[in-house]
Amino acid sequence: MESPLVVGVDGSDASLTAVDWAVDEALRHGRPLRIVHASLWERYEGVAPTSATDRPSGQIFAESVVATAAGRVRLRAPALPVTTDVLGEDASTALLREGESAMAVVVGSRGRGGFAELLLGSVGLVVAARAHCPVVVVRGDRQSLEARHERVLLGVGEHDVDSPAVRFAFREAAVRDAELDVVLAWRRPSRAPGGGGGDHVGEGPPGTLDKALEAAASEHPRVRLRRHTVEGPAGKVLTERSAAADLVVVGARRRDALVGLELGRVAHRVLHHAACPVAVVPHRHP
Repeated sequence: MESPLVVGVDGSDASLTAVDWAVDEALRHGRPLRIVHASLWERYEGVAPTSATDRPSGQIFAESVVATAAGRVRLRAPALPVTTDVLGEDASTALLREGESAMAVVVGSRGRGGFAELLLGSVGLVVAARAHCPVVVVRGDRQSLEARHERVLLGVGEHDVDSPAVRFAFREAAVRDAELDVVLAWRRPSRAPGGGGGDHVGEGPPGTLDKALEAAASEHPRVRLRRHTVEGPAGKVLTERSAAADLVVVGARRRDALVGLELGRVAHRVLHHAACPVAVVPHRHP
């Protein structure tokens, strides 16, 4: 059986928006949808009683969350295969575990316990930083959520030669019949090496864009491709261009020897400030 698209739900409006987005994504790729809710109600309320009329409030809430989400799926796509589960662990751990066998994990931009001033919930941040599979944080206005721009935005760097992020972006553009807007951002040094100021030193490493895209472009010859080399901080450039995109794709380099959050500055900024859904695609290296 093909790996499912996993969406985490917690009953918040943001998670229900993520469900809607995940339904459309599952249909595009012909994948089943798996809805999961993480709950520690048994730890705090004890084992469920045998009587169906005297159930703990935590259990009732957890079952209601997944039932509501599943009902939303049936209304949006009645024929889409969907499974649900309530997992007895914290949300980050549950979604990271689910991601080990998922096509991708989808989460909302903010959970039920999020503070209004936070631009991204802690669960989304942790999962995006640690997952072994692509993670999509769903955010943005109606135009981007409904894929009306018909554009996927990909940020590339010198380490993205035929990277998982590049391949992911091409697949997304192909299944959406969307234009793929590829951006390489570069910075002009404040002073030239010889001590003079303001000299132009070239638009990024020579051939970076061609090297990054060559293999994936040959596999997806019908994808409409636009290439841009832009001066400026990559996070700022991608955030600004995300207003005209349906999805931003960025890579995240993973080091197996390190412990902790592994998001670079570019991915971190885009996750917090993009005007459309963001896909963080891991790339493992020594």
